[in-house]
Amino acid sequence: MEELKKTHYVFPLVEWEFQDLVCQGRILDIGGGGEGVIGQLKGDDVIAIDFKKEELLEAADGPLKIIMDARDLKFLDESFQTVTAFFSLMYLKEKEDQLKVFMEAARVLKPGGKFHIWDVDLAEKPETDKEIYIVHLSYKTGGDFKETGYGSRWPRNPRGINHYLKMADSVGLIEEKSRYVGNTFHLCLRKD
Repeated sequence: MEELKKTHYVFPLVEWEFQDLVCQGRILDIGGGGEGVIGQLKGDDVIAIDFKKEELLEAADGPLKIIMDARDLKFLDESFQTVTAFFSLMYLKEKEDQLKVFMEAARVLKPGGKFHIWDVDLAEKPETDKEIYIVHLSYKTGGDFKETGYGSRWPRNPRGINHYLKMADSVGLIEEKSRYVGNTFHLCLRKD
């Protein structure tokens, strides 16, 4: 990580634990390739989708892996009790694309279902001339902590929890709870 700090803005390390993530039935994990944290946590209860085959191949065994674009889900309405997006929405640069994901998540959620989002708070950009930021995470699945980083270019417009709450409201999802850990947050939305 020290080498990256020379060319990238690296946020301070943040630790996430998942004791409060209780899910029923199959979980649709948006952007579940690569590190595949939700898949590591919930195993074969997860359907991990990603539009990049190489990301899915990199993810740990356990989840069912499907190449699919989250802006156009191929599942029937009300198919899932839980949808997750673990640091995957940050890679969608355009608000319109994020809104399509919210619309699709709301469509495939059953009434009472939950959409869990973990993301970085970019409501205010730190003072930096570096074009790319890195979210530095430590997460616990099973009994072990693992470290990772997720990086992207800064969005054109500020993006934080309120950005996502406005989209949630526009598609009929209600905030159930939210929690900040450092410069990151977990937002749990519910479909009534």
